[in-house]
Amino acid sequence: MRSIGLIGAVSIGIGGMVGGGIFAVLGEAVSLAHGATAVAFTIAGIVALLTAYSYAKLSVAYQSEGGTVTFIDKAFGDNILSGSVNLMLWLSYLVTISLYATAFAYYGENFFPHKTTLLHHGLITVSIVVPAIINLVSASFVGKSETVIVVLKVAILLLVIVAGASYVDPSRLSPEKWGTPLSIVTAGMIIFVAYEGFELIANAAEDIKNPLKNLPRAFYLSVLIVIALYIAISIITVGSVSEAKLMEAKDYALAIAAEPSLGHNGFVLVSIAALLSTFSAINATIYGNARLGYIIAKYGMLPKSLMDEKSGSTVPFKGVLYTVLLSLFLANSIDLTQIAIIGSAGFLLIFFIVNVSAYKLHKEIHVNRSIVMLSLVFTLLSLVVLMLHTYKTNPYAIMIFMGFIIISLLFEIIYGHYVRGSLFNRPYFHKGD
Repeated sequence: MRSIGLIGAVSIGIGGMVGGGIFAVLGEAVSLAHGATAVAFTIAGIVALLTAYSYAKLSVAYQSEGGTVTFIDKAFGDNILSGSVNLMLWLSYLVTISLYATAFAYYGENFFPHKTTLLHHGLITVSIVVPAIINLVSASFVGKSETVIVVLKVAILLLVIVAGASYVDPSRLSPEKWGTPLSIVTAGMIIFVAYEGFELIANAAEDIKNPLKNLPRAFYLSVLIVIALYIAISIITVGSVSEAKLMEAKDYALAIAAEPSLGHNGFVLVSIAALLSTFSAINATIYGNARLGYIIAKYGMLPKSLMDEKSGSTVPFKGVLYTVLLSLFLANSIDLTQIAIIGSAGFLLIFFIVNVSAYKLHKEIHVNRSIVMLSLVFTLLSLVVLMLHTYKTNPYAIMIFMGFIIISLLFEIIYGHYVRGSLFNRPYFHKGD
């Protein structure tokens, strides 16, 4: 029975996007775009909105909890590409968990008198392990708490916007204070991970009422609302706080942005909101990634052990365990900038392939091919710009990202040949489904 209305579907999209991303990457955007941070968020938002068009059309045509996994398989069938891309999606969600956990640690450190490496890694570990336990003990808590926290964090962000509006100095936003055009675009691509959550609406497509109307509306409304929210936050942040001060607190810039209008209480309030937001985002992403692992395993692309469920739990136990262990490794071994780059690059690659899928299936899903072509060109160019910038400034992040791609390809080849017995023989895959 379909139980999610338009408001609920929009909430899923907003909740997926306004997770820990904005708290984690705002400082990264300012460091590159400077006074044009709002422009950077706008550019990233346009790429997200174009891709949302493909997702809306695909979700209406193929209503499945598999979402992105289903779309890619429908377009490309049972082959190495679809298998490796779906594994890449699973790995990309591990990166977002790491991003949220690192942001949780930076904001959490503000409540301790001394910041140490041990404290930082301890907070990262707690922020991942505790949500994992919650998932295994009471997965229903994930859904119940998420709605409350989404409302709370959006309300706090709106408070910061309204209270800070009168403190904005327009001169800090003038073109003279902007970064170069390339750096502005690059900033938008680095923080693109703050928009990736809209695709979660596709996973709920089977439960959304009146899907022919509500699915497209949910995608477009959620992305447009979040673009407006991010632009407003960017203007308040850059317009009311000196860049020097923002760079000193780059990893928790949003909390600093609340100080001019709300004082120290504003700093504390936003820091608490960041902790709640990143914690809930980790909670929801662990749940989602465990379910995604279940679906991919069901399609025959991951070991069937990921389909195992612990007694009394509604999520796959081993799926949660693997997600936690790999996320802990990533979050404790690479820095925030690298995590943001890898996460954004991963989703830009996946969204490019989804856009290609929509173009390939244009007759079945009745899309405007010009819009889809624009979407796939924008996502590809965005990925290229991000990779070129990262190659010059942070080659280690490129190595990790390429490592993810190679691991995904090799795993699909090796697992397909030695375990399934064939690269093209998935027991649960049926092209006509």
